[in-house]
Amino acid sequence: MSTEQAAAPPRTLGPLVAWAAWDWGSAAFNAVITTFVFTVYLTSGVAADEASGSASLANTIAIAGVLVALTAPVYGQRSDAAGAEQGRQRRLGMLTAVIVAATALMFFVQSSPSYLLLGLVLLGVGTFAYELAQVEYNAMIYRLAPPGRTGWVSGVGWSAGYLGGIVLLIACLLLFIAPIGAITFASPDMGPRVIALVCAAWFAVWAIPVLFMRFPYPAPPGDSEAAQVGWFGSYALLVRRLVALSHTDRNLLGFLVASAIYRDGLTAVFTFGGVLAAGTFGLSQTEVIFFAIAANVVSALGAVVGGMLDDRIGPKRVIVVSLIALVIVAAALLPASGKSAFWIGGLFLSLFVGPAQACSRSYLARLVPPGREGELFGLYATTGRAVSFLAPALFSLFITLFGEQRWGIAGIGIVLLLGLAALIPVRGVPGRLGAGAASTTTTPV
Repeated sequence: MSTEQAAAPPRTLGPLVAWAAWDWGSAAFNAVITTFVFTVYLTSGVAADEASGSASLANTIAIAGVLVALTAPVYGQRSDAAGAEQGRQRRLGMLTAVIVAATALMFFVQSSPSYLLLGLVLLGVGTFAYELAQVEYNAMIYRLAPPGRTGWVSGVGWSAGYLGGIVLLIACLLLFIAPIGAITFASPDMGPRVIALVCAAWFAVWAIPVLFMRFPYPAPPGDSEAAQVGWFGSYALLVRRLVALSHTDRNLLGFLVASAIYRDGLTAVFTFGGVLAAGTFGLSQTEVIFFAIAANVVSALGAVVGGMLDDRIGPKRVIVVSLIALVIVAAALLPASGKSAFWIGGLFLSLFVGPAQACSRSYLARLVPPGREGELFGLYATTGRAVSFLAPALFSLFITLFGEQRWGIAGIGIVLLLGLAALIPVRGVPGRLGAGAASTTTTPV
């Protein structure tokens, strides 16, 4: 074997497909359960009325967000301190099992207010486990990405999630959602409950490859500083690192704070989109699924276009324009009524969510000093979870104050506006073409 052959980088296609399969499978929980099917079923078919059901749903998500904010930073540090990647796969497997079990148990939630608490608890447990699983899943990217291709690898996983959601939503629509469904049930509530079982099986199957794959790149060193402290000491360590960052790079810290706020608003657009579609704008369950499919397609296209613009004008401009558009559309939807208004406004929201999400990761990648990628992407995740209760809490508060579900839109719009205001003072970074950066080295996959 020649020296050139010996030094050839490893091929990453197989591991990348296995890793992205988890994202493909997770769409069963992230898109079908929490966005367009089970949450709509809880608020429209289980709760006594849609307004109180929506407020209860928002409170559940807010509580789960608070628990994640209190737990995930320490969990992430302990995971980094452990170091062993086989352990990371094992922990991801255990958390995925919790999500699958919670999803499967949703089958027992019947269309009666007495089952609302069970449904909310299962949704909260699944959401909590899903957020912790993301800690393990995202940390794997550095052992999968060839040099200079981290964004590309991340984008593959992101796209797989969108595509998985589209495929599963279409399958659920064709098989279980009346009047199109090929399978009819004696009880009208059985469709969403069976879909929960299908989602559990879907996620379980597609999560298997990542648990047994071999990483093409060696593991980075474990977090030795985190390994020297316990659970409570990890909180103090996190505070010390944030304080140090405030002295060394306030611009980076400002982006972490701003993105944490507006990313919570972006998440809320999808989390409560299906609920608003059914409760406020009168879409049927079938129409909600049609909208979900269209929204995923539009979001994926928006992310691609946003990435292209990112290379030319820089990520901050794309994010700012996207957030301004989102706030304007949310304001226009607040007094609107009717299905057509929701379709137009909802698809515009979806169009601008994709670019904001995709460019946020790119923005941070350009701000991170070399050699500190793991630490600062960890802080990116941590700060996002720290305020993950904000949009659900405001969504619930506005519904409670004004007595109508539609006022939850105002809560989401305010969170996006706050994120925009926090982002504006942050210094922008040029696109790769504007910066004159060298092209990324091509690596075989």
